[in-house]
Amino acid sequence: MNDRRPPITPQLALRVAVVGGLAFILFGIVFFRLWYLQVLDGDRYLAQAQSNRVRVERVQAPRGTIVDREGRTLVGNRVATLIQLDPEKIPEEEKTAALEWGQRVTARLQRPKGQRGRFGVPIPPVQTAQMRRLFERLSPIIGISVRELQRRTVRSIAQVPYARVTLKADVTQAQSAFIQERIDQFDGVDVGERYLRDYPDRSLAAQLIGTTGEISPGQLEDKERYRGVAQGTVIGQSGLEYAYDEFLRGRDGQERIVVNAQGENRGQATSRAPQVGRTVRLTLDIKLQKAAEAALQRGIDSAAGKGSRAGAFVAMDPRNGHLFAMGSLPSYDPAELARPISDQRYDELFSEDGDKPLFNRATQALYPTGSIFKPITAIAGVEAGKITPGEVINDNGCIEVGANKEERCNANKAVHGAVNMARSLEVSSNIYYYLLGQRLDSTAEPLQKWARRLGLDHRTGIDIFGEAEGRVPDRAWRKRVGEEEADCRKRRKVPSCGISDMRPWTFGDNLNLAIGQGDVGATPLQMAVAYAAIENGGKIVRPQLAARVEDDQGRELQTLSKPSTKRYDIDQGALAAVREGLRLAASGPEGTSVDVFQGWPHARFPVHGKTGTAVIKNAQGEFEQSWYAAYVPDPKRPIVVVATVEKGGYGAAAAAPVVRQIMEQFYFGRVGKFRVGESTTL
Repeated sequence: MNDRRPPITPQLALRVAVVGGLAFILFGIVFFRLWYLQVLDGDRYLAQAQSNRVRVERVQAPRGTIVDREGRTLVGNRVATLIQLDPEKIPEEEKTAALEWGQRVTARLQRPKGQRGRFGVPIPPVQTAQMRRLFERLSPIIGISVRELQRRTVRSIAQVPYARVTLKADVTQAQSAFIQERIDQFDGVDVGERYLRDYPDRSLAAQLIGTTGEISPGQLEDKERYRGVAQGTVIGQSGLEYAYDEFLRGRDGQERIVVNAQGENRGQATSRAPQVGRTVRLTLDIKLQKAAEAALQRGIDSAAGKGSRAGAFVAMDPRNGHLFAMGSLPSYDPAELARPISDQRYDELFSEDGDKPLFNRATQALYPTGSIFKPITAIAGVEAGKITPGEVINDNGCIEVGANKEERCNANKAVHGAVNMARSLEVSSNIYYYLLGQRLDSTAEPLQKWARRLGLDHRTGIDIFGEAEGRVPDRAWRKRVGEEEADCRKRRKVPSCGISDMRPWTFGDNLNLAIGQGDVGATPLQMAVAYAAIENGGKIVRPQLAARVEDDQGRELQTLSKPSTKRYDIDQGALAAVREGLRLAASGPEGTSVDVFQGWPHARFPVHGKTGTAVIKNAQGEFEQSWYAAYVPDPKRPIVVVATVEKGGYGAAAAAPVVRQIMEQFYFGRVGKFRVGESTTL
């Protein structure tokens, strides 16, 4: 009874009621306000919130420069003004038509060459009135036809669907200002700046440097090579630009900009500066590269009457494989591919029927080598025990071989009399090597083994993509191509596919190989590696274009050279005889290139060289490929030089003079008269 609490008083009840009422009123006010903001006025505040947002703008990083061995710039950067289309503003009808065109082009290219048809896939017309009006307004301002603007748009969408379409690069300040002042009349058009690659020497070493372009959808999927690379990033697409893209690419910057709903700039939030790419220093010498390309052009011009239009050269250090110069003609200006190009120029660059200026003949073209192959045959003969360097063979100009008494002869059936190994190279005796090739024709295939050891039939390992493997024919190869021919004939139901004549291997194939004719295929670079091994005594060098990576102050960050570890012990007697034969070929009384090197200081810089003339038969007819391979074993600055001229005639006529001029530039800093040789040996 005593523990019971007293009843609540009226005053306390009133106070509780007042406090509760006030709390209820306050809660109601808060609830009503929230309801008002979110329901009645929600759309207005949502619009206001969206009107202030942050847009992230990518700031392109300049790619690193590429310099030669002395630090002279081969590739740099410059700022260019571009006229581009925003992909989000392009109508869906245009995108669909472009993508369908791209699919048809891909399907056509996947067909066999003979089934592709004579004409390409036509560019679809403009699909919408909106785009036609836009192109018609732009056309007179930037000087490009409506048809060409449509072509560039379609091709860009087909290749990189979500990237900006570049309609014109390097527009003038007047053109840029005109469009920007009337930007409301050009819906979807952007005027911006971008770093483009700058080539001070235009086409110099173009196939080596390579090209750049925006990353493609397929490349974006390569997470190992392009991890973290954003869409729209410019990357290396070929050559050194591709091989060392990781160093050259740099790192894009970023600007976070506050914009309103109309996209107007309301201030910068944060930013990150772009990081320029690293510098890649090459082993090349720009001065030698220029002189070599000019010399090769003279060689091609000298044989223009025979239909010559192309060739290649290699100049290399035989000690370590560093390339002093390497080139291929015809060439092109890489800057052309940094901006849209015309249909005509596109076909000239990419058509299979053209001169293929993008094709690097120094590393990708496979040619029969002619007589510059003979030193390999000589070494193989001694190593296999089939001949000695001093053995004399009587060269009467012609021999009869096989059961059918097939006649095989020297060039012009020249008679050289008694020849040993050294003299066989001096006079370029075919008879000596036909007989040696016959001795080397066995199931052990020693000739093929030594050709492969010295660098043929496989990639040299040069640090640019796309090198050809080469071909040294043997019994297994002959069987394989025969099976491919039989399978093709059966599958396509045709009498011939042109792969092989399906005959078995004969000793005649080995005779052809012994003098560098027939089915053998080698690149100028592979032959340079072989001659480097002769000069250095058996070391198989790995050709190298890039020496090291540097920062913007020229400090070395990473060495790129990879020394070779492959070496073969070559019989010293064979090596001495081959070297002596090559020396005599350039300076001996009966040497095949003596007149080319007339007046050369052989005592100071002894040239060891070999002419080669490969007879090539194809659908265009029969013609001679001109070759010359040489080295100078200078203790301080040795060099190996190989040159070839397509349809150039005899080796002494076109290729040998090219090699002399390259050596003149290398040793004397100048080139003299282009000396055409008169030797007509094969």
